[in-house]
Amino acid sequence: MAGERAATLSDVAREAGVSLATASRALNGSDRVVRPELQERVLAAATKLGYTPNANAQAMARGSTETVGLLVKDIADPYFSTIAGGLADEAEKHGLLVMLCNTGGQAEREQKFLAALRRQRSRAIVLAGSDTTDMGHTREVADLLTSYLDGGGRAAAISQPRLPVDTVVIDNHGGAKALAERLVGLGYRRAAVLTGPEDLLVSTERHAGFAEGWLEATGSKPAYVADEFSRDGGHRAMSRLLEDGPEADCVFAVNDLMAVGALAACRQAGVEVGKDLAVAGFDDIATLRDVTPGLTTVRLPLADIGRLALELVLGEPSAELRKQSVHGEVVLRESTPPRS
Repeated sequence: MAGERAATLSDVAREAGVSLATASRALNGSDRVVRPELQERVLAAATKLGYTPNANAQAMARGSTETVGLLVKDIADPYFSTIAGGLADEAEKHGLLVMLCNTGGQAEREQKFLAALRRQRSRAIVLAGSDTTDMGHTREVADLLTSYLDGGGRAAAISQPRLPVDTVVIDNHGGAKALAERLVGLGYRRAAVLTGPEDLLVSTERHAGFAEGWLEATGSKPAYVADEFSRDGGHRAMSRLLEDGPEADCVFAVNDLMAVGALAACRQAGVEVGKDLAVAGFDDIATLRDVTPGLTTVRLPLADIGRLALELVLGEPSAELRKQSVHGEVVLRESTPPRS
């Protein structure tokens, strides 16, 4: 009936003839076991009164909520959205909800979200893409995570092992180096790299890996142009490269979004990719299914990476920090045909 007061936990306790503490343990969960006959009385009273347990009360009783906080740099990036999808699928199997936090690559927002997830008693936290070379920010994040872990939380990262948590480590350097070697094997001899900001660890690792592979195979270093780690950044970087009259016969963009932007810049400049210039990326995001010509890239099992991260935080705790390594696979497509 409109205007009626919602039933409270105290109402349920009175109806069942038990203490408030017993009613709370029966409905909200607790390490202390309630006798079966009391449990039945409390559940029956709750049903009769139409009582709905309070999520915050449940969290206080159990020490955590049934949520997993996932921090990503940019959910609009298919790299992160695919990882999030894999993690969410795995979370559903365990009856958990995923709270998605989009940091936008801003250190302050990442720290704010971590503090909020700790206050809300999230069961676990997964950080994807927290890989800046800014050691000050890394220390701040490490301190927040340590405080959260000390309170009984669990956490993992998809990054490099720079934080005090279990980590899914992606072999960015090795994947990019393998790509360079395959391109040289196809007959390419002059390369350029479209790279991201210097403080972004994933970008510097991929750039360094490709440059190392290229130098070892050809004796020369690839040129490079830096911009944002995004589609628009790739477009601007490729446009500048083309304006300067590149001597390169192939271009490596350090992620697929930059590569997609590079392909668009080539079309606008009248450069035919696969004929006039070869282009390659890294990640193998789902968007590439609609890209012409097909883009050569380093394939990562992105959905599996999300699942692996959740398995780390839900598995048995380990006395030592664990590292789960993930390696990429070079996939050759029409954007880098063999040179005659």
